[in-house]
Amino acid sequence: MDHIKQGWFSELSTLWPGQAMSLEVDEVLFHEKSKYQDVLVFKGKTYGIVLVLDGVIQCTSRDEFSYQEMITHLPLNCHPNPKKVLVIGGGDGGVVREVVKHPSVESVTMCEIDEKVVEVSKKFLPHMACGFESPKLDLYIGDGFEFMGKHKGEFDVIITDSSDPVGPACSLFEKSYYQLMKGALKPGGIVCTQGECLWLHMDLIKKMQDFCKSVYPTVDYAYTTIPTYPSGQIGFVLCSNSPDISFKEPLRKFSEAEIKQLGLRYYNVEIHKAAFVLPQFAKEALSSSN
Repeated sequence: MDHIKQGWFSELSTLWPGQAMSLEVDEVLFHEKSKYQDVLVFKGKTYGIVLVLDGVIQCTSRDEFSYQEMITHLPLNCHPNPKKVLVIGGGDGGVVREVVKHPSVESVTMCEIDEKVVEVSKKFLPHMACGFESPKLDLYIGDGFEFMGKHKGEFDVIITDSSDPVGPACSLFEKSYYQLMKGALKPGGIVCTQGECLWLHMDLIKKMQDFCKSVYPTVDYAYTTIPTYPSGQIGFVLCSNSPDISFKEPLRKFSEAEIKQLGLRYYNVEIHKAAFVLPQFAKEALSSSN
């Protein structure tokens, strides 16, 4: 609660020095320390329900769809037939909500280490947590590293919806994690992970690109806009164990009718392609990666 002063929540972190995102608070709905992290939920003046973990905004009911739709449909629509999906993290349920919509997906396994996040999201973020009710879902509360080590070559797509590289999520930004994911993929499989911000974390993104290219034959970076994430932008690292995939060109192109049927509010074919078009400074930085 140290982050709320005079009715405003401010997101302070060494990961974005010299800047802070502030939201006016109407009402604190929940605050508790789980086994792993500090969990806060409040009702914002203009952004609806806000979920905060260890002082960092994870989602708001106003803008969450841009992140959830992109981290999900970018990889799923680049795979020829994504039947079996694994989601690591994502306890708010937003990614699962999008995965179970996809026509090709037959089953999705979700590994979330913090059961409290799932519990809180079901109560306060039902529009995101609705995916937990899907018969396609198998929810596993536990460590994603341990789970993948026991499930080799099983998944068409693995999506890692992680918080930032501090605390419980730190190990999800290391080469060993990407090697572990590769081992859990079927041939032609794809991984998509939260890839941080071009404006703030270019050194980390370049490092990730370099070690990913040493593990996977195909690697790319895309991004989306979302006002309540630091600098209003968040990226995705996409990798495949197939050298023949081009992430920039989706294999499945949703029609306008499908977009409406699936309830998509951000993702479409044009935004898929545009997500890989980087500003010049980022293009030059990442093209210098090994």
